Amino acid sequence: MSMDEPGRADPPAGSGESSPSGAGDGRPAPAALPDELRRQILEQLPVPVAYFGRDQLLAMVNRAAADSVSKPEGAILGLRPGEIEPGLFLEGGEGLAEAIGRVLRTGDGEPYETHLMMSGSEHIWQAAMTPVRDASGAVQGVAVVTLDTTDQFWARQRLNMLNKASLRIGSTLDVGRTAEELAELGIEGFADFVTVDLLAEVMAGDEARSVLHRDRISFHRAAQRSVLEGCPESVVPLGEIHEYDRDSVVGRALIAGEPSRHTVDEEALQRWTAEKPERGRYMRENKVHSVLVIPLQARGITLGIVIFSRHRATKGFGRADLQLAAELVSRAAVCVDNARRYTRERATALALQRSLLPRRAARQQAVEVTARYLPNTNGAGIGGDWFDVIPLSGARVALVVGDVVGHGLHASATMGRLRTAVRTLADVDLAPEELLTQLDDLVLTLDREEPADSGVGTTVAGATCLYAVYDPAAGCCTMARAGHPPPMLVLPDGTVEQLALPAGPPLGVGGLTFQAAEFELPEGSRLALYTDGLIEAPGRDVDAALAELRELLGRPTDSLEETCDTVMDALVPEQPDDDVALLLARTRRLDAEHYASWDLAADPAVVATARKRASAQLLEWGLGEAVFTTELVVSELVTNAIRYGGDPIRLRLILDTALICEVFDGSSTAPHLRRARIYDEGGRGLLLVASLTERWGTRYTGTGKTIWAEQPLPEADESNLV
Repeated sequence: MSMDEPGRADPPAGSGESSPSGAGDGRPAPAALPDELRRQILEQLPVPVAYFGRDQLLAMVNRAAADSVSKPEGAILGLRPGEIEPGLFLEGGEGLAEAIGRVLRTGDGEPYETHLMMSGSEHIWQAAMTPVRDASGAVQGVAVVTLDTTDQFWARQRLNMLNKASLRIGSTLDVGRTAEELAELGIEGFADFVTVDLLAEVMAGDEARSVLHRDRISFHRAAQRSVLEGCPESVVPLGEIHEYDRDSVVGRALIAGEPSRHTVDEEALQRWTAEKPERGRYMRENKVHSVLVIPLQARGITLGIVIFSRHRATKGFGRADLQLAAELVSRAAVCVDNARRYTRERATALALQRSLLPRRAARQQAVEVTARYLPNTNGAGIGGDWFDVIPLSGARVALVVGDVVGHGLHASATMGRLRTAVRTLADVDLAPEELLTQLDDLVLTLDREEPADSGVGTTVAGATCLYAVYDPAAGCCTMARAGHPPPMLVLPDGTVEQLALPAGPPLGVGGLTFQAAEFELPEGSRLALYTDGLIEAPGRDVDAALAELRELLGRPTDSLEETCDTVMDALVPEQPDDDVALLLARTRRLDAEHYASWDLAADPAVVATARKRASAQLLEWGLGEAVFTTELVVSELVTNAIRYGGDPIRLRLILDTALICEVFDGSSTAPHLRRARIYDEGGRGLLLVASLTERWGTRYTGTGKTIWAEQPLPEADESNLV
């Protein structure tokens, strides 16, 4: 007897008698379902279910399966998969038959995806094929249960294409290339022919004007791609300007600002032909049957139009295709607008940069110069590289190369400020190391004045500069550098060396000194000043680049222009990552026929002698017209040197681009321009000099100072120049 249920005997062990409870918990076993009810459950199941026997003939379907092909059950029973509805299975009915045969052979179930056209739209069905076995375990057929996964399928397709778009569109900040990337993606399983037309002003980087009030809208064919080689469908060559009327299909889409889908039937063909005969003809000849017209819009601005066409694919564009194309074009439009903005900013920065660089050669005879400037093209923006050639007093010349940290408009503007500062400091004849010290202080001041929250992203500190002064009378060059690569010197015999110039800190560091070095340069020597972009590039060894630069500079050439082109072509990639500036200068010497020098005693009596010597020299040079003015200048400058300066005193005349008179004395006392009152006996000397000459000034050396004055040469006498 069971202790739990008194009065009921347990069944004998091994008797095979089962408990009436299905779960052994006292509940009665469920009654077997009648076959009719089982059939009704299957029939009313909203999921399509079909059964194929071993002969792969359709042996059973429920109502949902018959409805999925819009045919009664009796019309499809006994048919093979490919015979149920020819053309329904876009992947091929034979593909489904092969899958069913594989399940029959292996006894293993597998999934299968098929595409069906229902009510004019494509549906995607995911099928689960399961082998059906008899009591012995032998496979007798295959049950196919399908689910309509159209929404999920198109969601996956949309995500996949948009993911490709995010990875491939906008890889550069080039408007044309961005349009090409959109067209290339569009023909990958979506359209057969894609055109991207941008408003003409967009290609130039300008703001797009409203299309609402234009009767005819001009476009630039920015990109076109086809599944057929050579884009035979195109009636507008790539890069050509063409127009659409505001009442055309494209014009209406632009004005409405909404994407549109068009089935190309005979009526539509006539309409397209009326708008533009060649376009209608190409659509008819290529059997274009479906078109999407999508405005290219970003940030509320219409930038252009994108047209997707199908002619090889048998299926036209559906509503899901229109949504996908609109989202794809919307994402691409942001990239196009970013590229347009970058193009505009780059053009502005480049225009600013070029306006701040020397636009014509400085009027000087000390050196023959040529230069190159090449902005970077990697999208970082125009940098702050610059070069300059500054005529100085005494027929000397200053050669300058610099590099501002950062890119963009701020870097260009900063470069302009530094270049102006260098020219200003050069005009007061500071020595190279002193000029860099003053420039360093200026950079520190500029950085302190920049608000911390300005957001410009570029500081002045870290800029580099090389400043060299060449004196053609002495044949020497004094230079100093602030964090800049040292220059190359090419001697007349072809020997090339990198000058051992003391290294100075970049500008804006503060607290450190700059040192200058002086080099004697034979006539015909060549100096090469450059920025780091010439020798530094990703994946390139700097030492190897310097060695190549030395080899290139050492090659015999007929001109500096040829040398410049050779160096730039060899060392600068087609799309440099940084700005590059290169300045080449060939030295000249002033011979004895173009300058004269006399040592004078500190005695007022020598003033007359100085005037006579100067007059004789001018007559020898054929400058008789300048004798009177020069005698006054010499008289005043020599008198000041004797009265306020000290030994040694030296008078020098130089015939260069101007007639230069210099008087050196051993005092560092600064001259002061005074405006004498009516009854003052003195104080008019420098005022006379300033009035009679084109410009005058003072430069200091370690042993004294030189006061100089320049007079313009008569044009007829400029033939005496070197």
